[in-house]
Amino acid sequence: MKTFMQKKENVERKWYVIDAEGKTLGRVATKAATILRGKHKPTYTPSVDCGDYVIIINASKVNLTGNKLNDKMYYNHSGYPGGLRERTAKVMVEKYPEEMLERAVKGMLPHNSLGRAMCKKLFVYAGSEHKHEAQKPTALNID
Repeated sequence: MKTFMQKKENVERKWYVIDAEGKTLGRVATKAATILRGKHKPTYTPSVDCGDYVIIINASKVNLTGNKLNDKMYYNHSGYPGGLRERTAKVMVEKYPEEMLERAVKGMLPHNSLGRAMCKKLFVYAGSEHKHEAQKPTALNID
């Protein structure tokens, strides 16, 4: 029996919507990363971007367990001396909820050009409205 290898020209992509309201950050991110990679498909091939598009809504209403809201830190560095910027998860939820979810998902994807291509299929919105209704996305339930 010959092993099936997916070709990037033959990939059929679907659109999915994940509602993050009341869900844990890590659970939403792992589900999104699995779909972006294409691991939910029987035709999954590690070296091909065979995943689907993911839309995450209500990013500002995502939950963090334990005391992560005050203890978890997000770091950026400008590259200049003294250019370290640090923010708590509480600040990220209030001001930058889209970036927080994007960082969580991006960390679960491959750290190469294939992972960057997969990350372009992720759309995160703080509210419940999104602009991808024309693609007729199907709702995904996270338990």
